[in-house]
Amino acid sequence: MYTARLPEGPGHQAAPAQTAMRVKAHPFTSNLVLRPLDALDRWCLSRLASTLRGSPVRLRLWNGANIALGDATPVATVVVHDRVTLVRLLTQTALGFGEAYATGRLTVQGDLVRMLEGVNRALAGRPFQGARQSRSASRAAARHNVHVHYDLGNDFYRLWLDEAMVYTCAYFDGPEVSLEDAQRAKLDYVCRKLRLQPGEHVIEAGCGWGALALHMAREYGVTVRAYNISEEQLRYARERAEREGLGDRVTFIDEDYRSIEGSCDAFVSIGMIEHVGRAQYAALGSVMNRVLDPAHGRGLLHFIGRNVPMPFNPWITRYIFPDAYAPTLDDVLRDILEPSGFSVVDVENLRLHYARTLQQWLERFEDHAETIARMFEPEFVRMWRLYLASAQACFLTGDLQLFQVTFARPADNTRPWTRESLYAHQLHGSL
Repeated sequence: MYTARLPEGPGHQAAPAQTAMRVKAHPFTSNLVLRPLDALDRWCLSRLASTLRGSPVRLRLWNGANIALGDATPVATVVVHDRVTLVRLLTQTALGFGEAYATGRLTVQGDLVRMLEGVNRALAGRPFQGARQSRSASRAAARHNVHVHYDLGNDFYRLWLDEAMVYTCAYFDGPEVSLEDAQRAKLDYVCRKLRLQPGEHVIEAGCGWGALALHMAREYGVTVRAYNISEEQLRYARERAEREGLGDRVTFIDEDYRSIEGSCDAFVSIGMIEHVGRAQYAALGSVMNRVLDPAHGRGLLHFIGRNVPMPFNPWITRYIFPDAYAPTLDDVLRDILEPSGFSVVDVENLRLHYARTLQQWLERFEDHAETIARMFEPEFVRMWRLYLASAQACFLTGDLQLFQVTFARPADNTRPWTRESLYAHQLHGSL
């Protein structure tokens, strides 16, 4: 999950010496409150106003000086509490904003999500300053990256996820659907897309807390081997499988996708490709080709993506998702599916479903903010609030997409003629 693009200032430009500076007049300069400001402050405000022109945001400095960035009524005021933070917003913008928000050196008064939406729209198409391409995740690095995010503790995630601990995009078939019902609908939707039949074998790569694997076994009568490298998630999934009497049909394996063995009728991955790294896409495709039935094997890849290649925000890759990368459809088709000759059966974009999912996660997170602060610290709460809010803003503005790609062997003629089976279907069972 994945933060909004924050203002990318002209960090390569050095501020002129204060003794010789003259700030060029700017359309919004008249909004400045005339209080003591030195030349550097005025220059920084002018550059930020130019970069974020049109955003429904007001900037306010520690001494009360402020500037509105657009003509519309601001949805939020960003308060910068010291000069170092102000300068850093120009020189290391995304990283500087995230760190300042987390530490309290910068605060947002008003609607955080709408503020981030406005900034995103103002910066549409601009690359992140200082961002780097994701590195190839070795097995050791992949395990470390998963540990950083997913092993924060099941008690933490249980506070704000649904009752089955599904940490991926839900599927809402109506505006009043609860998160629990939407996550159950997503699990069943995936199963219908996979056309699962009793007695089949399924491999899941990156299984989270096990909700999909258990749903497939319980409601569709299949046998599942689910791979994961998060200690906390595996412990929870195994305990739940035994508690529900599914231990003989679902096996949770402490290995990553490169260690997958055996054969299967269907292959599924929900929210894992973002952690694989582009350099390993060919390896993932090779594994899928090796394990899927050569005649009727099919699969589904569910992942956060982009319309054009772009690295992640550097604050996200440092503090939330190390080495993450959201692929384009072209990345997935060219580097994972095409080399093995798979045919793309269907592509669906559930972008707005993820925005609604994140809205509900954030509301539940806020309901438990005091508890989370006691579990960790207030800085952690602010950091995760920004992560969830900015992810929601990214999906609302189209900066991020949520793709579901179904694929099959090229000569498989057993697929349905229409999509009727996806929608005219009674939902199976419970979570």
